[in-house]
Amino acid sequence: MDTVLVLADGGRPALALLTLARRIGTPVAVTMGEADREMLARFGARAIWTVESSDVDTCPATVRVEALTRLAAEIGPSCLLAILVAESRSGQEIAGRVAVRLGSGVLTGAVDLWMGPDGPIVTQRVLDGAYLAESEVVRGVTVCSVRTCEVEPVEVADGAPVRPTVHGLHLGLLRGWRSAQLVRGKKESQDLENAAIVVAGGHGLGSSDGFALAGRLAQALGGAACGSFTATELGWCPPRQRVDQIGTTVHPQLYLALGVSGSIRHRAGMQTAQTIIAVDRDPEAPIFGVADLGVVGDARDVARELLKEIERRRL
Repeated sequence: MDTVLVLADGGRPALALLTLARRIGTPVAVTMGEADREMLARFGARAIWTVESSDVDTCPATVRVEALTRLAAEIGPSCLLAILVAESRSGQEIAGRVAVRLGSGVLTGAVDLWMGPDGPIVTQRVLDGAYLAESEVVRGVTVCSVRTCEVEPVEVADGAPVRPTVHGLHLGLLRGWRSAQLVRGKKESQDLENAAIVVAGGHGLGSSDGFALAGRLAQALGGAACGSFTATELGWCPPRQRVDQIGTTVHPQLYLALGVSGSIRHRAGMQTAQTIIAVDRDPEAPIFGVADLGVVGDARDVARELLKEIERRRL
């Protein structure tokens, strides 16, 4: 009983999940379509299941739930230890639905994972990161969503990686789920809750056009954009991308705040970031109290110069 199913949707989150999975068992990666097999092997995948479905674009969460539950049934409860997915709104949905389908317990917001005497132990942040709690499920397989932005991906240390076995899983048309589709807006470049880099825009960006610089910079850095309460109230930022104590809470490796004054409510949603860089015209802005690096100046000018520098380094 040591197989760990990892929903490997690509990029850094997949590698972080494989790193955690190796601590407790044998990682098996589940991907939607073709994936970088060599990369997955370097981070410990012993087997790779590639899932094909005509519904993967229209019902992405349902396809992933169906794939994980079918593979869990094929592996069998006596051999399956845990199922790991990256933390996000869709990740939490997938984890919860898989747990219900399997009759198992689910744990969300994990930042660490290790093997205890009775099964996997999950470390979670609680009360906006003020405390750490250790939890374990008491029934069935451990289903867990992980804050991969807080997990450093580590390659297999000893020698060349084992070449993983590759399997295919074809899911037919999931007709019963089509009526439950949600109409979604344009997909962000990265999921905000799970992004390792977050660029925040505030009132100091001056306008919706100025706020768009935060989005461009986030895309250039491979991260996610968000906004302050004021930016959201002004209509520059979608409510789902607002970071504060009642909006989204983020824990990125890098948090870049552009024109964000740093109210108490905003700081509650981002102050556990590993590195905080703040840019604001007001040298007394509260955001500088939690920043590792502060720049007093026009956030729009700084953002434009950063974009130019990123483009220059890509040439």
